[in-house]
Amino acid sequence: MPDQNPQPTIPKFRSRGVTEWRPLAMDGDGDDTQKSNKEDLHNVLLGSLQMQHLVVLAGSGCSLSAGGPSMTDLWDAAVDAKPAVATRIAKRVGQNLDVKNIETFLSRIEAFLALHENARIARFLNVSKGLILDKCSEFLQMNKLDAHKTFLHRLSRRRVRDQRLKVFTTNYDLCFERATGELGGVALDGFSFAAPRSYDPRFFSYDIIRRPRGGDDLGHYLEGVFLLYKLHGSVNWARTADGTIIERVNPNPQEACLIYPATGKYQQSFTQPHLESMAQYLAAVREPNTCVLVVGFGFNDDHLAEPLLDAAKSNPHLRLIIVDSDAEDKVANGNKYWKGFKHLGERGEDVWFIAATFGEFARMIPDLKSLTPADTLMKAIQNATRER
Repeated sequence: MPDQNPQPTIPKFRSRGVTEWRPLAMDGDGDDTQKSNKEDLHNVLLGSLQMQHLVVLAGSGCSLSAGGPSMTDLWDAAVDAKPAVATRIAKRVGQNLDVKNIETFLSRIEAFLALHENARIARFLNVSKGLILDKCSEFLQMNKLDAHKTFLHRLSRRRVRDQRLKVFTTNYDLCFERATGELGGVALDGFSFAAPRSYDPRFFSYDIIRRPRGGDDLGHYLEGVFLLYKLHGSVNWARTADGTIIERVNPNPQEACLIYPATGKYQQSFTQPHLESMAQYLAAVREPNTCVLVVGFGFNDDHLAEPLLDAAKSNPHLRLIIVDSDAEDKVANGNKYWKGFKHLGERGEDVWFIAATFGEFARMIPDLKSLTPADTLMKAIQNATRER
């Protein structure tokens, strides 16, 4: 009989060049070793946040913390809710429903429809996309966004002379946007500042300053501003008849500007508006003096995982920190990308792993504003020494 009261998993991290996992103290709990490990990780994260470029790749694990749907939830809504219909269609397109993979099933349907006209199967695909759209929209509640707010609050408080934080996410939902609004921050997402908000890549190059009311001071960069790239689209993006991308509440599946879970998402990633985000992502991981935080991303999207693995091999100035609640198991038994990052870390490349939930990791992030002037000066000297 399974344990009715399983013990909570203790967060751990794995340093570059080693194979053992070190347990971490959380919220004041833990023994002396765990507290010492936490202090060591704190120093690593502190140095990482002060690198010139800070990039985040956020996956579905971040949205799960706010009640977002898992891939199993999407399967249940689209397939298990109508088993008889799904079984008939699966037989027609050659899909084994014992393998509960929504991405594989939708890919089979799209491949079938590319060669055959079938109104019933096309209707099932359209309804499935509508259910996915609903599932990724309806869960959002402000009282579940504490982890997102902590995460953005701490990461976006960097030195103004550093490059703005860049957040790339595969999630369709509005968790980052809503959390930013609650914090009073600004997410530059490629859309115009005036309604109706329309997409134009030029807006990614804009920034915001605080201009004084008088005097010769030309102003200062506003705090709490970051760049947000929705790699697979968003639940409030719609493509109009003339091809313009606008923000719209509850777009229907036909006009929604989303890359739905299917193998065709690789090709769709290289059409606008997704092309601009992909181009920015490919460039960001190649920049010198860059830290990439991968949070809640399982490396199941080849078009995102492959460039990052290649950058970790070839960019000597890249630090990669991978955070996942199941990181320990995935490092041991994961796909080829997890194995690739594991081997890089073991041979001494700047690759780190943290086994923690999104909420736990958000609380680990150092608060840069809490540093004393002496701390700030010491860290600046240490960074300058390392860069020589």
